[in-house]
Amino acid sequence: MKSLHDALYNWLTIKTVYDARPDDTAAKETKELFDGILADEYHVTNIEVTKDDMMYYISYHHEDETKKTRFPREYIEVTLNQINQNPERYQNYPTEE
Repeated sequence: MKSLHDALYNWLTIKTVYDARPDDTAAKETKELFDGILADEYHVTNIEVTKDDMMYYISYHHEDETKKTRFPREYIEVTLNQINQNPERYQNYPTEE
């Protein structure tokens, strides 16, 4: 990731997909990847997400302080909206154990 801001954006985008589709193995694996990037590369902890009609708000701990950022809902939810509009393109293929 080029920046913490990019990592948070990507993490939140896939988190919204995973929250809506908890059985989606690709969403789960991708969210876990970004969880690791935020923790290992950026040392981010204590992430909290809230939203209103217009924005997603993220509060997190980084470099010994609490920080905040926000993203427009229309940007964060674009992937989820694409999946919902074309579910046949985004079928879940569970991993075989």
